[in-house]
Amino acid sequence: MTELLSSISLEDLELAPSQTWGAVRLVPLIRRNFREDLRLTKRNYNTVVSVEIDRRTNYYSYVPHGLVLNWSDDGTPVAALGGKLSQGSSDFTGIKTLKRMAQREDKNALRFLPSDLAMEGFLGMFFNAPNILWRQYSNRARSDGLSPRAEYSICGYSIQDLSEALRVFEVHEQQVGVLLFVGEILATAFIVPHPADYRALHETLLMDAYGETFYYYGLYGQAQELSVSIDDKSVHNLADLRLEIDRIRQDWDNFQSIMAADLLQRSIQSQQIYQAGIFSLQRFITDLNKDLTNYIGESIVDDQGHLQYLKIYGLSASQTRRAYLLQQLYQHQWHLETAAIALKTTLPDLVYRIEKANLGYIINNEVRERARKARI
Repeated sequence: MTELLSSISLEDLELAPSQTWGAVRLVPLIRRNFREDLRLTKRNYNTVVSVEIDRRTNYYSYVPHGLVLNWSDDGTPVAALGGKLSQGSSDFTGIKTLKRMAQREDKNALRFLPSDLAMEGFLGMFFNAPNILWRQYSNRARSDGLSPRAEYSICGYSIQDLSEALRVFEVHEQQVGVLLFVGEILATAFIVPHPADYRALHETLLMDAYGETFYYYGLYGQAQELSVSIDDKSVHNLADLRLEIDRIRQDWDNFQSIMAADLLQRSIQSQQIYQAGIFSLQRFITDLNKDLTNYIGESIVDDQGHLQYLKIYGLSASQTRRAYLLQQLYQHQWHLETAAIALKTTLPDLVYRIEKANLGYIINNEVRERARKARI
């Protein structure tokens, strides 16, 4: 079984020089030696999807498309099968019910919902009711947990400059992915196994979900113009020129890796969703650091630990606050006073923070009222 990822590494990928348009920066990811035994294909949905998570829980989301993973067990090349071409109207088609987030459809074919696979895991974290019937919680929270728990996202079409950037930017011959920055903040990282898969899925970045923060980064942010130059005093022949070009490429790679440090230099908590031969489909969340941009996402990793697929979603500050508070409550057995001490705050202030995070409904009215009076 493939090991769970503890961090995100791009060690077998090259970061090509970025291209900018307005607030958008795209960093192409190049794979010189790509696999032929793993392929991804888009399946169009353009509908609200309902997925039954368990007997009491359903997940609802607008889903523009799913992905179909095809692989071989013996390393032989596979075609990108399993997709459905859509012709004619692209109108909204109603509600579609699916049994699972990731569903095996054939011996070597798996359908899953990109981004929603990670979001469902995020929403499900600490989702159950408090495991001790503390009187401070509302009857609703004690009986039903945090239900319904909802988060909001925006479509890539809403991010200023993104549509034009994707239209005019060059797709490299061996490109298998991209780091997408908006206002110099990493909005998403997208990696697929094969260059042909990337060319087919490049424009899906416009239909992906993004944290609402990136809408404002698109309006008010600006990508910096970065220039590099060759030291002509060091160039005396073609071999010297090649060394200078290699130096510039390494400088670009180092700089762009630093820009993505909120993802690449973080520990992550991963969960395996499906083992497909030597490939493992996982979802993850970064450690919830309130001073950094936090991410959820999903990945496919081969038996050597190399990323073959990656899709991330940048959490907004409000989403991080909610997740952090729920994490603290969960870690302290949902005992408010104990959680308040761990957070170095008072009980009234903790209740206030819970209310400000739009989670006030889990606390009963009597406790909320006492907390309000104590803060006056």
